[in-house]
Order: sequence, then C-alpha cells, then structure tokens
Amino acid sequence: KFVADGVFYAELNELLISELAEDGYAGVEVRTTPHRTEIIIRATRTQNVLGENGRRIRELTSVVQKRFEFADGAVELYAERVQNRGLCAQAQAESLKFKLLGGLAVRRACYGVVRFVMEASAKGCEVIVTGKLRGQRAKAMKFGDGYMIKTGHAGQVYTDTAVRHVLMRQGVVGIKVAIMLPHDPKGQMGPKITLDDAVTILEPKEEIDPVAYLAAQEQQQQAAAAAMAAPLDMGMAPPPEQPMVEAAAPPMEDPNVAAGF
Repeated sequence: KFVADGVFYAELNELLISELAEDGYAGVEVRTTPHRTEIIIRATRTQNVLGENGRRIRELTSVVQKRFEFADGAVELYAERVQNRGLCAQAQAESLKFKLLGGLAVRRACYGVVRFVMEASAKGCEVIVTGKLRGQRAKAMKFGDGYMIKTGHAGQVYTDTAVRHVLMRQGVVGIKVAIMLPHDPKGQMGPKITLDDAVTILEPKEEIDPVAYLAAQEQQQQAAAAAMAAPLDMGMAPPPEQPMVEAAAPPMEDPNVAAGF
C-alpha cells in the first residue's frame, strides 16, 4: 500500500512537472478520503492552471482518472496559489530553468534567483548548476547567500530543495535550488518549531536594593504604630478592660480538727 501510494505520487508529480512547468508549478498534495481522492496542485499562476472556464483542470482530471483507473467523480483536482513564491524552491528552479533556456548567462541568472529569494525574507539560499556551462568540459558552479543548515532534523524541516534538468543544445544541465525558510510562529511562511541553537535572552527582573527595602519596612512599621496610637490621640476612650474574676479558693481545713483535738 505504501509503495503503491509512493509510486502514484511520483508519477503524478512527473506528469504535472512536465505539463505545468510554465505556470510556476510548485508541488502537489494528495488527500485521500473514503469517498474520493483530492489532488491539490500548488502553483504561482493558478489562473493558467485552471484555464478558460476551468477547461484545463478538467482535462488534467480526465487524464489522471484514465491513467490511474479512478471511477467517475472519484478524483478531484484543485489549484492553490503559492503565498510567497520567493520561498518556494520548485518555483525558483523552474524560473531559473526558463532563464537558462532563454539564453541568459548562468552567473547572472543564478545571482538573480539568489537575490530574489533573499529579498523574500529567506534565511539563506544556495543554487548549484552543473554540466557543460561553457566549453566541452563539464563543471559545477555554486552560488549561495545567508545561512544554510544541511544536517539533522532542522535540515529536513527548514530547507526546501528542488532539482530540475535543463535540456540545452550542448547537453543536459542540472539545477539544484535549496532555500532555508524563516521561522514563523504561525507556520505560514516557514516552520513553527524553533531552531535548536536559537537562544532567547529574557529581560532580567528588577533587583531590590536592600537599603531601600529596609527603609520601606521601617516606614511600614512606623505607619502601623501610628495607626494604633491614633485612637488615643483623638480622645477616644480605650476599650474597657474586662474585670478579672478570681476563682474562689477552696476553704482551708483547720489543722487542729484534722489532728483530732
């Protein structure tokens, strides 16, 4: 079951990459419910994905339905707009691919992508282009900016990567775009969880001056004593003292009587 789901996702992703490359395709999400399967296509230009009166999305739905043998009405395709395309690695890889196909110089195209990503409030960005860039010898060029984590759990959560192959005249050129997402407590622009090495320094509490504290205590004691003495100064009679009632002592026995005289 898990393998079948993975194969379905991989084939669907390949189909959409080839079909929607020019419309800023940025990933797909498959949601399975008991009654039907919902496929949510994320793209930067959703209007082009939908087509005139939703014609294109209906065509894609019928293609997916026939290829994977879904029943009528068992599969639904939806288009969702990417909130910030500067933080989407797939969208940036596609944009770089079309720049290179258009004949733009590699350095200029890559630095343009890096600058655009960093202006979109990303923490870091890295672009790697490999292949026959100029001349017959293949080589790799790396362009980076900012801060990039590649290892550990944070590397999986915080970095968004995408790989594309560009079929140039002299051969295939590979593109890899990695974007380090910013921390977002709401979880919209980036992950909610904080980085392990992010240290938050709290403001220290105000320290109490011992001299001032003792002086305040003395003032309180004086105020309390003044409050006790106030009724006497006002001429009010002090509360009447309760008369002490002594317990009656038992009568003393005459020693002569006790001796039998």
